[in-house]
Amino acid sequence: MKKGNRYGTHRVIEPVGTLPQPAIKISNDMEIFDNEILIDVDYLNIDSASFMQLKEEAKGDIEKVKAKIIEIVNNRGKMQNPVTGSGGMLIGNVEKVGDSIKGKVKIKEGDKIATLVSLSLTPLRIDKIIDIKPDIDRVEIEGKAILFESGIYTKLPDDMDSTLALAALDVAGAPAQVKHLVKTGDTVLILGATGKSGLMCSYIAKKLAGDKGKVIGQARNETRAEFLRNTDFCDEIIIADVLKPTDVLEKTLESNNGKEVDLTINCLSIPNTEMSSILPVRDGGIVYFFSMATSFTKAALGAEGVGKDVTMIIGNGYTKNHDQIALNVLRESKVLRKIFEEKYTKK
Repeated sequence: MKKGNRYGTHRVIEPVGTLPQPAIKISNDMEIFDNEILIDVDYLNIDSASFMQLKEEAKGDIEKVKAKIIEIVNNRGKMQNPVTGSGGMLIGNVEKVGDSIKGKVKIKEGDKIATLVSLSLTPLRIDKIIDIKPDIDRVEIEGKAILFESGIYTKLPDDMDSTLALAALDVAGAPAQVKHLVKTGDTVLILGATGKSGLMCSYIAKKLAGDKGKVIGQARNETRAEFLRNTDFCDEIIIADVLKPTDVLEKTLESNNGKEVDLTINCLSIPNTEMSSILPVRDGGIVYFFSMATSFTKAALGAEGVGKDVTMIIGNGYTKNHDQIALNVLRESKVLRKIFEEKYTKK
């Protein structure tokens, strides 16, 4: 077997010398190097910001979405949306382990795993798209993928369906980061609280903020607000337009006795929501952008423009033990698990 670089630079075609994630094109030749793992892929979970962009571009035509996904993978060697720059993750079975890492990795041929690195850096070959579930961003395929030596993954648990586990693992970075950020007594605003990552963050935030704290969840309409109320994950719920920062600010102040919040968590999948995250936060507070649609420029210059002295954190999809944290949230909360089973495990 050919020797490969730990971080996958041997796969980069253009521009040479970069890492696989920022590269424009990588090799998706499925002959593995000595430090790679070959995966027989079952499902792709496309990042929500990416999938929304694909659906909008295709005007809802799923056949056009399929064609675009194939085009992207053929052109780039990976599933990296050229507009959003994001990817997603996958589930599959380990087909082959490179010679130099056999015995070093905790998986063997035949194991079913979920990759915890982005599809935006994962060599991928799609032979056929079998089905797309557009409401849960899932693509069932026949194809292969490569996991680099540095790539992280998790074996799928025995106590839940693989598609249920995938739904949680797809956003595992969010609840794990929130666990580090929220303190007892904090007031927390969660934008996009009714989505997959938003629900998990709301549950964790309320647990950590405790009786002395407050979790304010944002919903886009009354139907979504009622759904959120029934979970009991938030102390207050606001219906606000996230594309109108002053609307979010006003509704937040109304629900928090005229006070700004300590922390905003942005779990949205649409662009131009940076200022809706920043405005409601007190000076010295924190804004956590889990959304892949976040613009660093808009956030940095926007905060400067309104004189907000806040700490802004770009969501890292990886935090130590984030896979187990996410799965344990589903094990802890019967309400959350039921929602995930109903919404994200469609056959």
